[in-house]
Amino acid sequence: MLPLKRLIMKSAALFVLAAGFLSACTVVVDERPGPGPIGPPGPQMCTMEFAPVCGERGNRTRTFPNACQARADGFRIVHRGECRPASRPPEEQVCTREFSPVCGQRGPRRQTFPNSCIARAEGFRVVAPGECRREDDRPQQPQFCTREFAPVCGQRGRGTRTFPNACEAGADGFRVIHPGECR
Repeated sequence: MLPLKRLIMKSAALFVLAAGFLSACTVVVDERPGPGPIGPPGPQMCTMEFAPVCGERGNRTRTFPNACQARADGFRIVHRGECRPASRPPEEQVCTREFSPVCGQRGPRRQTFPNSCIARAEGFRVVAPGECRREDDRPQQPQFCTREFAPVCGQRGRGTRTFPNACEAGADGFRVIHPGECR
């Protein structure tokens, strides 16, 4: 019986020694959702340097004064400079087929659209009702037209008007939309 008691005592001592050794080991698990910046734990000190960056966390973007501050708030740097609406995927917009022309502008480019919803969906800002007109499209000198009678319906902006002929409609800055009188 003595050897059995010794074996049990040695096994118990070995178990206590192993348990003590394993309890000294720790495992750190980072339970943050998804991939993201890995930074030091606790508060982070950042400089007041102004070098703006665009940071992203999930579907949210935000402009930060510098990369350190973006990372400290748990954001991933997307690009240098401020966040721009164009950096996000465009949201799909449903527009009607209403014909109410507008002039839209994006940067230096101007373009005529069938309606304001379509202009905004394409990323343009509506700057005027009606078709876009350039100053150099207007005649510099008076335009002379014949007295021919071939009525046309002209449109400028939302207004329509009947003219005796296409030349006179163009001279007044109207676009011919169909032959004959306006309805």
